Amino acid sequence: MLRSMFTAITSLNLHQTYMDVVADNLANANTPAYKASRITFKDQFAQTMSAGSAPTATLGGINPTQIGLGARLGGVTTTFSQGTMQSTGRLTDMAIQGDGLFIYSDATNTFYSRDGATNMDSQGFLVNESTGLRLQGWTAVAGVVDTGTAIGDIQVPTDSTLAQATQNVFMGGNLDGATGGTGSFSVTVGAYDSLGQLRSVAVDFTRQGVTNVWDWAASSGAAGSGTVTFDAQGQFSAGGGAVTIPASGGAPAFSVNLDMANVTQLAANSDASGLSQDGLGAGSLTGFSVISNTGEVYAVYSNGLQQLMGQVSLATFVNPSGLNRIGQNLYEVGLNSGDPQVGAADTGGRGTILSGNLEASTVDLAQEFTNMILAQRGFQAASRVITASDQMLQELVNIGR
Repeated sequence: MLRSMFTAITSLNLHQTYMDVVADNLANANTPAYKASRITFKDQFAQTMSAGSAPTATLGGINPTQIGLGARLGGVTTTFSQGTMQSTGRLTDMAIQGDGLFIYSDATNTFYSRDGATNMDSQGFLVNESTGLRLQGWTAVAGVVDTGTAIGDIQVPTDSTLAQATQNVFMGGNLDGATGGTGSFSVTVGAYDSLGQLRSVAVDFTRQGVTNVWDWAASSGAAGSGTVTFDAQGQFSAGGGAVTIPASGGAPAFSVNLDMANVTQLAANSDASGLSQDGLGAGSLTGFSVISNTGEVYAVYSNGLQQLMGQVSLATFVNPSGLNRIGQNLYEVGLNSGDPQVGAADTGGRGTILSGNLEASTVDLAQEFTNMILAQRGFQAASRVITASDQMLQELVNIGR
């Protein structure tokens, strides 16, 4: 049997594997965060026909005579090159610019991925949208994240609410400057406490004789008083002040500033009122967003407020190509990957996190089509060797006829 036939078979098998790698890369050309694979070959053991000889005083040396026995698979390596950023417009999508992988867990096993397509499940956990695995990081305590503690699931309480206590009430309107003698007017303004409860405060205005000065005093349980002064044209000159609203319904007492800069004293009916205030009532949770390049996670509420709830962690490896691919854009620690080095984004050599983006596949279509041609031609050439060897055997059989 001709040795060339068996040598050609190794080439057929190898180029079939080459085509398998090309097909896998092309199939994942649009898979977010997919890392293309690269195949390498190496030669088989060579049969030595003669060992060669060293030079002598009268003769030169002779090189060894060896015939190779084909090729074999050198390896299929995942290349962790940077993919381009693709904007999605979803603040829950994340992409890593630089080194690092997101960490996911099912409470038993830990997985790693460059895929940052996440959302919030019905229990408030941040999860990968295709696998349901929980994203790992640090949970904020009282609005502060301690990245020196152990990582865990990031959860946003779904029944949480957030309010913004009022600090300023902006008043406007008019106090009747034509009133003879002592005039008075009362108005009720609203302010939100720290729990988002709307509290009502009555403000009573009393004119000091026929001057341009009015006294004001808070009532309805609130404490505070002062004056407001107008110029000769009835425009605001000075005044206003703080009102303390008592604790109620679990919310502590708080102070509100009455801004009266838009109140006038003209010859018209009194109609002073609270135009606006800077507090917000309790808002319900509507989702989350990642709005910093260090992976800080903010809960988003229906009233427009945002609150820091946690921070996403990243893991780096000495040899990321040594990770084991297990499908669904996931990797697990391999024998040659090294241990994960976990920390916050933009620290310790880890990359930054871009929200509203996903990392594109690193598959180069032009390169893969070139590889396809090389695999096809290599397979074709090996087939020709088998055909030629078969013809040689046929000629050998025909010699005796």
